[in-house]
Amino acid sequence: MSHSTVPRSRPEAEKTDRTPAASGGATGSAGRRSSGKLSLRTRFRRDRVLLLMTLPAVALVLLFNYLPILGNVVAFQDYDPYISDNGVVSILNSPWVGLENFQRLFEDSAFWEAVQNTLVLFFLQLVLYFPIPIGLALLINSVVRPRVRAVSQAILYLPHFFSWVLVIAVFQQLFGGAGILSQLLRQNGYDGIDIMTDPETFKFLITAQSVWKDAGWGIIVFLAALASVNPDLYEAAAMDGANRWRRMWHVTLPALRPVIALLLVLRVGDALTVGFEQILLQRDAVGPGASEVLDTFVWWNGVRNQDFGYAAAAGLIKGVISLGLVLVANKVAHLMGEQGVYKK
Repeated sequence: MSHSTVPRSRPEAEKTDRTPAASGGATGSAGRRSSGKLSLRTRFRRDRVLLLMTLPAVALVLLFNYLPILGNVVAFQDYDPYISDNGVVSILNSPWVGLENFQRLFEDSAFWEAVQNTLVLFFLQLVLYFPIPIGLALLINSVVRPRVRAVSQAILYLPHFFSWVLVIAVFQQLFGGAGILSQLLRQNGYDGIDIMTDPETFKFLITAQSVWKDAGWGIIVFLAALASVNPDLYEAAAMDGANRWRRMWHVTLPALRPVIALLLVLRVGDALTVGFEQILLQRDAVGPGASEVLDTFVWWNGVRNQDFGYAAAAGLIKGVISLGLVLVANKVAHLMGEQGVYKK
């Protein structure tokens, strides 16, 4: 016979069969730790191109976000920027006052008034503003025709590109003393109203402006989360007899829960920043008693009054509180079973 059918001996066969596996195992274990994970050196060599691509972004973040943190040292000084043209020299030569600026803050009634206004605006925007993009995203997602859905999303998203000057001008034309609403009331025998200068309704006015301007921006995030929901889940729920509301409650909202938790944590971390430019443009119309928040308080004392150390102390307190709120909100997200900003 031309082809040999004589079988190999058992030791020889086992030796031949073990050779590739042994060599492959030796090669694979060279780049792995005993735990089975890739070593740091191996991962660095694998991802070196991606790491090089991120270096410019990391440099920008370090330069414009982390390096300025060192300037918070002026909160413990009687900082005078006119000592030298060099800011670093001014910091080094300014006298130290320790905790004097913080003591002044805690004794300043205007500071506590700014804190109160900031917290009131935050809770109003959290309760009234945060759920609106979720509801609008669910409403747009339920529209069957793609053209109607695209047009609706574009209309809601358009105000995000408007500046606060334009947004306030639009509200002035609608709710100001000579606005459309006031003119309609006068034409029907009622007294005109000027919501734009009413300190009692200012917090609701600020919230309405934020909703009109930025609700469309939040819709995009929730629509992207809805697009990832498996349609088979809706079909299975419909076959089990679930109507539209039950499908939304048991399928749609659980799919949105991780995104809602993440955005809620970020929103809580941004609690003490309630719109600097928006409020500053309307500060003179309603007075500082109703409109002063921490950001405008820092600007007024630091830029206008040239009390830089005092303003820096207020800004530092705001930053520490915001960091604490992020950590607490992220812990709550972990207790709810969500990832939050970072994993455990």
